[in-house]
Amino acid sequence: MAKAKDVRHKVILDCTEAPGSSRYSTMKNRRNTPGRLELKKYNPVLRKYTLHRETK
Repeated sequence: MAKAKDVRHKVILDCTEAPGSSRYSTMKNRRNTPGRLELKKYNPVLRKYTLHRETK
């Protein structure tokens, strides 16, 4: 029997405006969000909030 914790996986969010300049890691529930996660996060290099998308 699978545990409830097996559903949540660690993902890395990378900046779309300046790839490689800002990365965040978070957890995601694959049952609730099967697609790629997109969040607005702060990029300290650009000094503004930018769109961060889940990497492969």
